[in-house]
Amino acid sequence: MNVQPISGEPVRGRGRRRGGKGVLALLLGVLLLLVSACGGGDDDPGGRGGEDTAASRAVVTVSPKDGADGVATRGALKVGATGGKLKSVRVTDAKGKEVDGKISGGSLWQPVGHLSTATKYTVDAVAVDDKGRQAAEHSTFTTLVPKNTFVAQYTPEDGQEVGVGMPVSLRFTRGITDPAAVEKAVRVRVEPAVPVVGHWFGNDRLDFRPEKYWTPGTKVTFTLDLNGVEGRPGVYGTQTKRISFKVGRSQVSTVDAASKEMTVVRDGKKIKTIPVTAGGPGTETYNGQMVISEKHEVTRMNGETVGFGGEYDIKDVPHAMRLSTSGTFIHGNYWSGRSTFGARNASHGCVGLFDQRGGGDGGTPAAWFFRNSLIGDVVIVKNSHDETISPDNGLNVWNMSWEKWRAGR
Repeated sequence: MNVQPISGEPVRGRGRRRGGKGVLALLLGVLLLLVSACGGGDDDPGGRGGEDTAASRAVVTVSPKDGADGVATRGALKVGATGGKLKSVRVTDAKGKEVDGKISGGSLWQPVGHLSTATKYTVDAVAVDDKGRQAAEHSTFTTLVPKNTFVAQYTPEDGQEVGVGMPVSLRFTRGITDPAAVEKAVRVRVEPAVPVVGHWFGNDRLDFRPEKYWTPGTKVTFTLDLNGVEGRPGVYGTQTKRISFKVGRSQVSTVDAASKEMTVVRDGKKIKTIPVTAGGPGTETYNGQMVISEKHEVTRMNGETVGFGGEYDIKDVPHAMRLSTSGTFIHGNYWSGRSTFGARNASHGCVGLFDQRGGGDGGTPAAWFFRNSLIGDVVIVKNSHDETISPDNGLNVWNMSWEKWRAGR
């Protein structure tokens, strides 16, 4: 029987409707298979296709604790790792300057030197376990503010040109009871390189020198990294400085107290012989190798300051150059007759050269020697009836053998 459609709409067969459901079921089946494949099966219980998402077994430890204040500058900072090994450690101050350190045994990092006082540091450390999984730690701390401090007063000055006898000399404002820690914080670099060794005089002076006089043209740089060094219990250095100087030409002048003459040798060649007057009987000039440490166009010399009472007080001594802390100078002399020079030793321990009062005459022997001398030039005195000057009396370090110098104290 033919059935006519109502309202002109075609009749959809039942069989075609059942076929549509079958396609949908097939698509759903394929989708379930895909989801099952992405989710893993019995061999992938983690559900991440084999990726290891467990936490690292490594643990980073930082001492001092995060936020600590008043931390000691030496011995307090340590970064460790348990359950793994340290991969990297970076410790910086507020300016980004990195602290040098090294890892020992894979699990302990420590700084190779000391920290600075009153400084905030940031620690960033990473460790890995045996599967390469990383653990990290970030912390900050601040070092102590010292109540008692010290600095080093140094010679020569930065940028100075000096003679071949000039040592690096440091005088500390407090006595040092840990000389090893202080000496470790002082570095001396030389171009061209030669061995340079430090020697302590007492507990407040440290000098550095090579075995022989410097070679002309040598460049010397010494660095004071004293900020944070505990020089004695509870007393900390506060200084960080870099000083450079250059060694000029070689000039070594020899005073013969017997012949009363001084021979000036420049770069191995004798350039001048000058008549002198050395220390008289009872006030003889020291023998030995002395280094010019100060130069004064005009100065005052008062016997009371060096143990001679009121024997003299000369307010206008010209062209004076200091050779010892105890008061030995080589200087111009206008008060002795010119015939004295080269003929008689009449000074109170100094070496005198003929000069004019006030030093205004540039043609006198004293004026010439002053003009042609550098801080650090060597003046040797021989044949005087006195002892050899002590190496710590002024900058006269060359009066000690290299073997004793290297012994340190």
